[in-house]
Amino acid sequence: MAQRERATAVHRIEFDVDWPPGHVASYLVDCERPTLVDAGMPGDDSERQLREALAAVDYELAEIDQLVLTHPHIDHIGQTNAVIAAADPTVYAPVGVRERFARDSDDLAAVVAENATRAGLTGDDHERAVEMAVESLERNRDLLPPDAVDVWVEDGGSYDVGGVPVDVLHTPGHQADHCCFAVELDGERALLAGDMAIESFRPVTLHTGLDRGVEEAIGAFYGALDRLAALDPDRVYPGHGPVHTAFERTIERDRQSLDRLLDNTVESLDEPRTAADVVTRRTDDDDPTNLLPETVAVLAHLADRDRIETELVDGVRYYSR
Repeated sequence: MAQRERATAVHRIEFDVDWPPGHVASYLVDCERPTLVDAGMPGDDSERQLREALAAVDYELAEIDQLVLTHPHIDHIGQTNAVIAAADPTVYAPVGVRERFARDSDDLAAVVAENATRAGLTGDDHERAVEMAVESLERNRDLLPPDAVDVWVEDGGSYDVGGVPVDVLHTPGHQADHCCFAVELDGERALLAGDMAIESFRPVTLHTGLDRGVEEAIGAFYGALDRLAALDPDRVYPGHGPVHTAFERTIERDRQSLDRLLDNTVESLDEPRTAADVVTRRTDDDDPTNLLPETVAVLAHLADRDRIETELVDGVRYYSR
């Protein structure tokens, strides 16, 4: 391929997903050493979408020199192995992923089973919560093999990625290891935000799922918003929703969303309820496991601040105001 003039352009690459808003976005940073930020969904269709999007801006997959990952969710690491096989890039990932992916599956299952019981899950719902946690761990560490990571990035670190200085900000809450990347592109302050600072909606608080640390998730999310609020990017490149310039408004919207969620949860506790009960009152979804980690985190946050009372009865935790 002929040598091209290198501009620090950012090209958006969308992959189809089966949940709202129907897409996930990666970004090709067209810099000195072409850099892909996040790797979309797994599967042949997603690989085709990746290759076609690259071809549309005169790139081949084999030309990707750097791969930067914001967090280890399936829709952000899905094509990691395909990129490595085609291009052998330098791979950057949040340092917390290394320990998380070293987790023993049986220990994870035991912890999630206990937390699911305390949350009020029984029967098939309980079994599904445990199975989902173990399957997610094993699938994701296949999609992002820890040995394939060249650089484990840390909060507050500054890294030269593709000839561009990148500052790392640890932003947990949606996912415990999540990092955003602040960078200057052609004189504009940009934030490669993954699943934070999404203009269209507040990301759900998944954090550690029902694993250890679920109780700290809301505090972690608020802390991430505080750290993000100290930034002043001109443009945000999120994993869902449009590229936008409404950074300050989006961060404040997310903070207010968490505030309302806490207040509404207190109001829902007119009688002793389990976390699973609260989820049922909150959504019409037939699968209570979807919002359960966030709900457990909210209830723990409220209890820690003495806004609600808790009682453990036969291994099940009840909450009331």
